Amino acid sequence: MSLIQGAHLQAKPPAAAKPPAAAAQRRGAVAWSEFDQPATWIVAAILLIMPLIANGFFLIEIFGTTLILGIIALSLMFLAGYGGMVSLMQLTIAGFAGYMFAVFGMSGSANISLGWPWWLATPMALVLATAFGTLGGALAVRTEGIYTIMITLAIAAAFFYFTNQNWAIFNGHTGINTIVTPHFWGVDWRSDIPFYYVTLAVAALCYFAVLYLSRAPFGLALQGVRDNPRRMAALGFNVNAHRIAAYTFASFVAALGGILQVWNYRQISPGSVAVERALDILIIAVVGGITRPAGPFIGAFIFVMLRTFALDFLVQIGLDGNRFRLLIGLGFLVIVFWSSDGVIGLWEQWRRRSSNGETRLGGGQRHG
Repeated sequence: MSLIQGAHLQAKPPAAAKPPAAAAQRRGAVAWSEFDQPATWIVAAILLIMPLIANGFFLIEIFGTTLILGIIALSLMFLAGYGGMVSLMQLTIAGFAGYMFAVFGMSGSANISLGWPWWLATPMALVLATAFGTLGGALAVRTEGIYTIMITLAIAAAFFYFTNQNWAIFNGHTGINTIVTPHFWGVDWRSDIPFYYVTLAVAALCYFAVLYLSRAPFGLALQGVRDNPRRMAALGFNVNAHRIAAYTFASFVAALGGILQVWNYRQISPGSVAVERALDILIIAVVGGITRPAGPFIGAFIFVMLRTFALDFLVQIGLDGNRFRLLIGLGFLVIVFWSSDGVIGLWEQWRRRSSNGETRLGGGQRHG
């Protein structure tokens, strides 16, 4: 159908309908409005000075891990929030990137790793992981709804079992250990403070890239495809091409998180890409908020705090510490029950109620 015919169809929308691109642009403006909030700048300042106020444990195990999981969950948020596609293979893509870095780089498994320097192994791992995610996305976009979730879950499960059983490339259930991390300019970039700032910089770049794309023509078209794919196709947009391109970008973001993760732990094994870990990424994105780029990082912080400290709390009250996932699940149910947009949605509901209460109070005072 030509663009002229598409414009004719657009000229007669239903009375209650709103142009998908216009609605998407308003949502993008809302996302940028986060920078008008003082809390945003306070959080940014705290993150920048974190090495001055936190010890090595909190710097890496709490905040560094939060940023890494937030990056991976951000790739899911981009697909689900802007593209309407819930993918459960984002952690798999991150794990694939980590494995490729270990295979092409240097590690304690000299019979497997090829011994490339990090500056060659890193781009190779990113390219291969992005291609892997794009291929999986090309399969997933041919389905919708629950079928998209199932096919991406199947990819995640298949990759886990393949890494667990393959010894020639992935070293089976043992995994690859003692992976060599970057060391240049006289700096060990895996030491606590340099690694934290590298992780923070990558997280910020991914965050701003997603914000930019949310208002760029591609992002607006993607959100239009999410809201009304038939209408966008009638206007001349290639719906599947936009969706596959979204998977390509999201795969690259997830791959960056995977590289940072393997640098952090210096090892990778099938447990790193297990199915329950893939579901954790979904929980993180939903708990934080699936419609805002800040949501995955908020959800990741909550998840990491619960995972780190819930075990000790449960032991102190006489319960099995391994039940910390029960707390995570209960928290997930409570947040989803009260807000469809996670913690960010709860925050905005509270702000609206506070604003309405102040307005009513002010009106009553004037009336008096």
